[in-house]
Amino acid sequence: MEKKKYKVLVNGMGNIGTSLIHLLLRYKNELHIEQIYAVKRSFKDWQMTEIEMLQAQGVIIGTTSRSSVPNRPSLEDQLPIVDYIFEATANGVGLENLNTYQTLDHLLGASAQGSEKGFGTSFMAGINEEKIKNQRFVHVVSCNTHGSAALLNVFTGKGLENLQSADMVVVRRSEDIGNHQRLVSANVVARHLDPIAGTHHSIDVIDMYKTLGVECPLTSSDITTPSQLMHAVRFNIQLKEALSETPEELIKNQPFLSMTKKFDSNVVFELGRRYGFGGRIYEHAIVLISNLLISNKTIKGWAFVPQEGNTLLSTIRAFMLQVSLTDHDAVFLKIKTDLLKEQW
Repeated sequence: MEKKKYKVLVNGMGNIGTSLIHLLLRYKNELHIEQIYAVKRSFKDWQMTEIEMLQAQGVIIGTTSRSSVPNRPSLEDQLPIVDYIFEATANGVGLENLNTYQTLDHLLGASAQGSEKGFGTSFMAGINEEKIKNQRFVHVVSCNTHGSAALLNVFTGKGLENLQSADMVVVRRSEDIGNHQRLVSANVVARHLDPIAGTHHSIDVIDMYKTLGVECPLTSSDITTPSQLMHAVRFNIQLKEALSETPEELIKNQPFLSMTKKFDSNVVFELGRRYGFGGRIYEHAIVLISNLLISNKTIKGWAFVPQEGNTLLSTIRAFMLQVSLTDHDAVFLKIKTDLLKEQW
């Protein structure tokens, strides 16, 4: 029987949207994608080189409305013909677009990125995959939420069976190296949004684990630094029982985590630029394996967190599960084998 082919739309062509398009192009055959459409709000002269490069690879690029850019297909033209939508617009816009997507009876599914909480079931690859199968709308949690949840997953079990409590400090880069709108000149501490959970990172991890019926006693804080490279997280995990395996053994059995013996995130970032597809790192987090503090039922340490690479991997996985892609486990294994590394 011939496998179904999908027409997909990437709505938004910023850093996340264009990076996602490159992944979709690379795995177009494996993902059974017939056509990739993309939508951009405006077209500046200095952006046209990249637009033309993507068009040369077969991407059909339109605009948000018929009147904004003449002679280009509009979002209104594309919505009736696509099977799936990757929502990658600016903060809050995805939630506004959800109302339109919900009226599209033919639409198999859509996913939105970290800022668009409430778009659908919160999701991260390797955590709650069963909960989004055949779900129409999925919210892919943020990159730092990926990092925090992955650390809990590897050291305390998929159902957090061995977790007593945890506290994490997320050290954020200010923005992507291609942008210059949100750079800070000094360290900026984020406001705690919840008197117990702290910042949105722990709130989002807690809410994601609730989809599994699991309580997650996690607190997080957040500080933004004058960097454009990688995030980091300082974790303090209190266990119910001491680890029965070494951290190295646990991480080797968890494909979404990686290790490094390097202490400088610049060096790790540079390795990703050299050897990662599209110059990116796709692990959920990279544990500084030679700098852990382990004492009885406590494990403390640092991990570097890739920016959007980890969320892009979860976004691809969400698509597979939402549309019930044929042979999705084998396809995802191939993608993970291609993109993930045991050590950086």
